Amino acid sequence: MRILYTFFLLFLVVTSCKDVNNNNQTAVIEDANVFTKVDIEFLHQDSTSIRAIEVANDAVMYAGSNGHYGIYEMNLDQTKSTDAAMASQFKVTNKGRIDFLGKNPAFRSIASTSKAFFILSIENPALLYRYDRTTNQVSLVYTEQEEGVFYDAMTFWNEEEGIAIGDSVNGCLSVIITRDGGTSWGKLDCGSLPNQLEKEGAFAASNTNIKTIGDETWIITGGGTSRMYYSANKGFSWSIYNLPVAQGKDTQGAYTMDFYDNKTGIIYGGDYTTPEDNVDNIATTSDGGKTWMITASGENNGYKSCVQYVPNSNGKEIIAAGFTGISYSSDSGASWKQLSDAPFLTVRFANDSTAYAGGKNALARLNFKR
Repeated sequence: MRILYTFFLLFLVVTSCKDVNNNNQTAVIEDANVFTKVDIEFLHQDSTSIRAIEVANDAVMYAGSNGHYGIYEMNLDQTKSTDAAMASQFKVTNKGRIDFLGKNPAFRSIASTSKAFFILSIENPALLYRYDRTTNQVSLVYTEQEEGVFYDAMTFWNEEEGIAIGDSVNGCLSVIITRDGGTSWGKLDCGSLPNQLEKEGAFAASNTNIKTIGDETWIITGGGTSRMYYSANKGFSWSIYNLPVAQGKDTQGAYTMDFYDNKTGIIYGGDYTTPEDNVDNIATTSDGGKTWMITASGENNGYKSCVQYVPNSNGKEIIAAGFTGISYSSDSGASWKQLSDAPFLTVRFANDSTAYAGGKNALARLNFKR
């Protein structure tokens, strides 16, 4: 959401004093049969703010501020190692910086197929780049130059079809779709989308306000109004569901979402300008997003920008991250514990004990221990 961009940058500067300069750190909680601690190993630390991460089989790709992007090769079979030098198993196979007409765009959205990675910038002009995983060539595949354009998140349904979403332009949500593996992208006409309400937008916080499973798609909005856009047929038609989370302010509403399967989902949000507020900021669904129930109101760790289900946990275990630290639930979001105060903006799991996280000045591997 463009209206939050300047404020969020300022807030990150304030919280940057929490950035960790050590290569390893550990946070511990006491409990049984659940995550008890997280070991944090930094793959790199520099001046890049990273809010877009994609874990794709044998690689981790990130994109961030000032046009920066990079790819780390990894070996998922070794992620259960406890060797303190684990980060040395990784190497940067490509690292670059995009320049467009003398400017370095800020990237918040990333997605992948088996053949390519895609990174999408915020703000006008919107720039969508394709990184070919075979040739390592980067090409510009979509541009959009219009006042108010601001893209927030992107993902793929399958190898050929993908979707990216952004704030309202001309009264409707911005949605671009590819049907040819990302070679070309086209914007949906307003007539095929529900009208957006006043001050309704989306937050480009962690590339997690969109989710696809099979042919289904879920999109959450926030700000003056917080709603869910749902498509059962890969974006050809849409339904709208209201969300019960606190909303009404430009900085308030649903920031992040995940679905464990096409029925079980969670949304997490709050207000990053008052991150301690924890009332009506989490809700869960068991019917695919048609209805939502507020949970842990007043009993959680406040604002988070990214929420993710732990793989192979039957939808019981959830990690939420933000500049306020990493929180964990082992009971489907009903209660939460703080695992670490380390500030991260986005998280993606590689398996049920290893995730990758990006934040201000850092890309890290999170090794969760039971």
